[in-house]
Amino acid sequence: MLVYPSGVDVSSSALRFLAQQLRRHRRAIGSRWRRLSAGRQALLALAHLRVGQTYAQLAAGFGVGTTTAYRYVTEAVDLLAALAPTLADAVRTASTKAFVLLDGTLLPIDRIAVDRPFYSGKHKKHGMNVQVIADPFGRLLWASPALPGAVHDVRAAREHGIVDAFTKADVKCWADKGYRGADGTVRTPCWGRWETLSAGQKAMNRSHAKIRALVEQAVATLKAWRLLRKLRCSTTRITGLVQAVLCLHLASSD
Repeated sequence: MLVYPSGVDVSSSALRFLAQQLRRHRRAIGSRWRRLSAGRQALLALAHLRVGQTYAQLAAGFGVGTTTAYRYVTEAVDLLAALAPTLADAVRTASTKAFVLLDGTLLPIDRIAVDRPFYSGKHKKHGMNVQVIADPFGRLLWASPALPGAVHDVRAAREHGIVDAFTKADVKCWADKGYRGADGTVRTPCWGRWETLSAGQKAMNRSHAKIRALVEQAVATLKAWRLLRKLRCSTTRITGLVQAVLCLHLASSD
């Protein structure tokens, strides 16, 4: 395999944050010697998450074995996922905002046609459903654990407890038609064919669309980590990867 110098478009603050967490972890478990320093391990993990490089590519680039590259990435992802904010944390942050935006996104996975639980009829592909919460400016606040792609957005929001949490905290939430029937403090557009809506309902839907459109920025922020654009790992690991990306994004933003 040919090796060449490359770059990772991630802020240095994310690298420092992850390297610091890895150093603490190594001290806690009493790790004496590693093939890579904490800083190099952090860079390896960031290259995997941000660029989507395979373990074989990482192993060749960092001069370690494929198994070692896998172990280093898994260790870093588990550390970051444990530090990611919970829904309760997100609700506390959201309570300081005028309102929040809610949307679901599909993370594509490599599954075959027989894996029906993972097939999204809306997107016509296999994937995992992740719920995204953003502030009024479209900044990412929280991302949910991943559910099979066949799960509808409103059902996913209920299963994660998002609707109940926002209603209890009296946080107004703007969402699209996929959340019709969520009730509580979730606001959705008027339902019906465009030609059957009244002028007032059409104006309300246009206003609603302008408000909630900014949630796409939060979804784009999540998918800027290119590993999430096409996942080729076990579905049981996807939640950890999403939480790791969320933690890195919030750490670098702060």
